[in-house]
Formats: sequence, structure tokens, C-alpha cells
Amino acid sequence: MDLLWYFLGGMFVFNSLPHLISGIIGNRHMTPLGKDSSAIVNVVWGFVNIAVGVYLISLVTGSLQIVPPAEGLVVYLLGGLVMSLMDANLFSNPNAKMPWWKS
Repeated sequence: MDLLWYFLGGMFVFNSLPHLISGIIGNRHMTPLGKDSSAIVNVVWGFVNIAVGVYLISLVTGSLQIVPPAEGLVVYLLGGLVMSLMDANLFSNPNAKMPWWKS
């Protein structure tokens, strides 16, 4: 179960990056809240992702940290890679949408 928390933690932490970067430079970017979310929404969404990732890692380590200890690092990075590839696929599609968005 520990490896699952590291994997999911990596997914959430890495998913924060496009949202934080887009928001910090003032660009609009897709979030689960909307296809054209404001920069502020993206910064907040990025921080929510970091908080969830840190929480998931803390379920195993008992401490708040953004990167797990060595025994979970490979699985954490694998989760980050999977999320990064999923994000790249989603964000490169100009017609991308979340399943709950109306057409």
C-alpha cells in the first residue's frame, strides 16, 4: 500500500507544475474547473495538487514532505512520469475536455 501512496503522491505533485507555471506567468490554462481557467485558479489548483501529494506521502512517512524517502523515490517518480505523459496528451489536444464538461 505504501508504494501506491508514493505513486499517487508523485502524480499529484507533478500535476501541480503546469498549473503553477501557467498561473505564475499569468496565462489561462485548463483545470477540472474549466477549460479556460484564470491564472489565479491555476495557482490555487496547483497548490491543492501539492497539498494532496504531500498528504499522500505523509500517510507513509508520518511527516510532511514533498519528496519521499529513498525507498519510495522510484515509484514516486514513476507516478510523476505517468501524470506528465497524461498531461502532455491532454493539454496538446485543442479539443480536450473533462468528462463532466458539457459540449
